[in-house]
Amino acid sequence: MTFRKAERADLPEIIQMLADDPLGSIREDLQHPEKYEKAFEIIRDDPNQELMVVESDDGQVVGSFHLTFIQYLTHQGSIRAQVESVRVREDARGKKIGEKMFQWIFDRAKEKGAHLVQLTSDKKRADAIRFYQKLGFIDSHEGFKRPI
Repeated sequence: MTFRKAERADLPEIIQMLADDPLGSIREDLQHPEKYEKAFEIIRDDPNQELMVVESDDGQVVGSFHLTFIQYLTHQGSIRAQVESVRVREDARGKKIGEKMFQWIFDRAKEKGAHLVQLTSDKKRADAIRFYQKLGFIDSHEGFKRPI
């Protein structure tokens, strides 16, 4: 299994994984991948963001995640790692890829000097929440979102 930064050519596969569940299917647009290209360029060019793909031994993209390193003042000027858009391709699930992804994430966060890894998950994603809890994540805070 290989972890590498995503390339523009990976966008169709990443978008497909983002859309491959009930929530993603209503917010992603597989017909217009060009909508994602500007965001990809911004992420690619920002040294504090890493859009990653996971390749199987035969070179197929089987997973993806977006990692952002946030510098802040609290916790004595620490860094936190924010994980977003964690996906494993449907036909690759059940092979411990998600666990390997998070071990890579934890190692990368330590390497960058982060003191914690945080993520959010939609409350409708019960399986994902159980998975994150199994990895040691705790629901220590209430999260809020407000569309603008």
